[in-house]
Order: sequence, then structure tokens, then C-alpha cells
Amino acid sequence: MENFVNGDFIVFLSSLINLKASPPIISIISSAMPMHKHKVSVHLLSFQALVFFLSIFIHFSHCDVGTASHYGPPFLPTACYGKDASEFPSSNMFASAGEGIWDNGAACGRQYQVRCISAAAPRTCIPGQLIQIKIVDRAQSTVSRPSRAGTSMVLSTTAFQAIANASASLINIEFQQV
Repeated sequence: MENFVNGDFIVFLSSLINLKASPPIISIISSAMPMHKHKVSVHLLSFQALVFFLSIFIHFSHCDVGTASHYGPPFLPTACYGKDASEFPSSNMFASAGEGIWDNGAACGRQYQVRCISAAAPRTCIPGQLIQIKIVDRAQSTVSRPSRAGTSMVLSTTAFQAIANASASLINIEFQQV
């Protein structure tokens, strides 16, 4: 990178990101800089360009990806709360934990934000919908059978319909504990 002189590196970078940098302006800027400052600015620009390009191609996510099915009543008794219906949220936004998040019962009461990201049938997910659910049961031992077994979580019908078309039996989800 030190082989670039008189603004050649800036011209190179601007051509990469499709900016129309004018070589005469760049040469004026680079000629106004002492040579040691020019090298520092080239290194700084190369670092900034690297960060810029990496930020375009790398997506950082703090969420887990899994699958969800749905289930309806009866919901009691649960593995978390037995026959205590007062533990269910009044919004009916709850779920049963799949084995991957059950954690020997530690999942009981946890809250998750969930959104549908895809499904086998097109236009199953409701775009932009994010819900918050509470874990009230273990999917493997629910009284009511889920629409599909072996999922990350089994959402109540109310929660499922808030993020996806109810006719689907399985959706891919992104979820994060809150």
C-alpha cells in the first residue's frame, strides 16, 4: 500500500466504491500533505475502506435461528407451572420450549422476541412483525400436540398468527431472549 503516491490510492478507493473523485483535486490534496502525513493518511484510508467493505458483507446478529410450530388448547397442566393458569400472559403470547432451549426447566418464564423469517410456502411470514412471548411449557410434554414436532419452540396459535399465516404448520424463526 505504501507504493501508492500522489493520491493514486484515493483514486483507487473511490473507483472501488463508485465515487467520481477528480484526480486534479486529489493531487492538490496529496501535494499539500507532507510525505510522512500522506503515508499515515493512506494507512488510515485503507483501514477505513476495509471496515466499510466488511460492514457491507458481514451481518452481526445476536439472535438464534430455529423453527416454530403452533398449538391450541388445552394448555394445562404445563411442565413449568402445573395447573396455574395465572402464569399465562393475558395477551396469549406464549410458547412451549423445544429441547434446544428447554435447559432442564430453566427456560420457564423466559421471554423471547420472535419473528418469522421464512417458510416453505411463499408469503407465509407477515413482514416486519416481531412478537414477545413467554415460555410456559416444554414442547415435548405439552397436553396439546403441536402442528409439527421437534421445533425450537411451539407458539400459541395467537402468537403464531401474529407473525405468520395460520395455515402453515412450520416456519423458520429468528429469536432472542430478552
